[in-house]
Amino acid sequence: MALTHCIFLELHLPPAQLPAAHAALQALGAQSAWPLRTERLAYRAAEQLFFAYLRLDQAQELVAADMHGLQAAWSRLAPGLPAVQASRLEQGLSVAGHDSGQPPLHHYVVETDPAPGWLDEILHWYDQEHMPGLSGVPGCTLAQRFINHDAGPRSHACYSLMTEDTLGSPPWMAVRNSDWSSRCRPHFTNTRRTMMAVWPAPALHEAGEAGG
Repeated sequence: MALTHCIFLELHLPPAQLPAAHAALQALGAQSAWPLRTERLAYRAAEQLFFAYLRLDQAQELVAADMHGLQAAWSRLAPGLPAVQASRLEQGLSVAGHDSGQPPLHHYVVETDPAPGWLDEILHWYDQEHMPGLSGVPGCTLAQRFINHDAGPRSHACYSLMTEDTLGSPPWMAVRNSDWSSRCRPHFTNTRRTMMAVWPAPALHEAGEAGG
């Protein structure tokens, strides 16, 4: 049993099936035993990779079998779509970004399994230095850290960004290249870094559109 704030869904599907996946997510949220709302959707066209974050209204103690049931419900609701992989995410740090309130266009995820004996140090680094620093970089709207209790690497850190260029900007690299980062990063294992586009793309309003 694990405290769960968010359910993370991952699947591979072609772009033409994105609207059907969206509809299936809405049906899944409505029929779930726990109130769920879609918090974030992201897509990487090169790998036809789709991520969905479903937020529970209140944190729940869930077991692995609950995810198996969710995957089975997906198969019933979306018979023409690929199977989905579901994981329980426990919320760690969440920090509003420099550009909080602006619509992000990109979602950047770093998943890793800390080497034995390094989990506490890496989480402390994330909470005390890394995420507060990256959240303050221009172009970042939100930085979050989760623990993944099911499929995929255990540490799941994600950033909402206004542009892909935020990732390599001088302020971002200055935070990333700290001494503490250099001590922690060699103890990342099974690491996966994924830059995705927010889907559907948010509507961007021109300045002055609503009243000059």
